[in-house]
Amino acid sequence: MTRTQKEKMLAGEMYNPADEEIQTDLLATGAWLKRYNDTLGSTAEHWNALLLERLGEVGTGAVIRPPFHCDYGFNIRLGAYVYINFNCVILDVAEVTIGAGTAVGPAVQIYTADHPHDPEQRQAGLQLGRPVRIGKDVWIGGGAIILPGVTIGDNAVIGAGSVVTRDIPAGEKAMGNPARLKR
Repeated sequence: MTRTQKEKMLAGEMYNPADEEIQTDLLATGAWLKRYNDTLGSTAEHWNALLLERLGEVGTGAVIRPPFHCDYGFNIRLGAYVYINFNCVILDVAEVTIGAGTAVGPAVQIYTADHPHDPEQRQAGLQLGRPVRIGKDVWIGGGAIILPGVTIGDNAVIGAGSVVTRDIPAGEKAMGNPARLKR
């Protein structure tokens, strides 16, 4: 049985993002994002209700302050009382899980979208995604970038402007470009 391009995308395999089903999902998310981002100055309850329309999971009290940008939304799972500040970008071609009580500063970028290292595969327009997992009670400082496939453990702290290229263990502090553990 042949899998659809969307099924390949969700499984973390190489897929063609120009596929019609994938493009339809992107357009639907674009329309939802326009509605969401037009609510600047609204209440947390209103934002939460809108998030429930599109995101895969939204815990009690979770807030994303607009403007916000994502690819699909349905691959994003937020625990209770997650707080994501203005101007965050989540490229969610694969699952992004953010644990309860985690706070994300402004302009943070979380990427699951990746590209093959083989130039012929890139020229063919193929992509892939690797999930990002962020534990509970994590603090991610403004402007940080989390790269595909990274896991950040519970209670970790990521310094502002850091580029997280590898897993960060629970309870650790990491900062810099690339982010390194601070001892």
